[in-house]
Amino acid sequence: MGVSGSGKSHVGAALARACGVDFVEGDALHPATNIEKMRAGIPLDDTDRQPWLEAIASAIAMHRGQGVVVACSALRRAYRDVLRQADPALRLVYLRVPRDELARRLRERTHFMPASLLDSQLAAMEEPIADEHAIVLEAGADLGSMTAMAMQALSMPGRSA
Repeated sequence: MGVSGSGKSHVGAALARACGVDFVEGDALHPATNIEKMRAGIPLDDTDRQPWLEAIASAIAMHRGQGVVVACSALRRAYRDVLRQADPALRLVYLRVPRDELARRLRERTHFMPASLLDSQLAAMEEPIADEHAIVLEAGADLGSMTAMAMQALSMPGRSA
């Protein structure tokens, strides 16, 4: 989890490969109307996100007991609670990246989410609190190190890296 440009897809895909489980790209589950709205530089609201969160929750529920890694912003606690209903054992890996680095990454990539929406995502972001038992990974490490840190932390319930 994390805002756009935090590396969710890269770290998530690498983590899924390392763990031998499926990877679900949350962006692929957005309704077309959400993608068009973001392409136009319009931030999503809770109403826009609801069907998307339900689709992600369905994907999590389909993999319950098998393991799955899902890349999803999960910006607010309420969104994470929707996902947790699909699997109460849900574990979060939060990728925390400084704003300047996020802006650089967003400028350098091709994606439907424009860099102009970064501030709206940062404003909506509610960092996980202690009872969510999130694994917090700070930006800066290479992909292999980030994956290894996530794997190590996931093997220790309730711990943060």
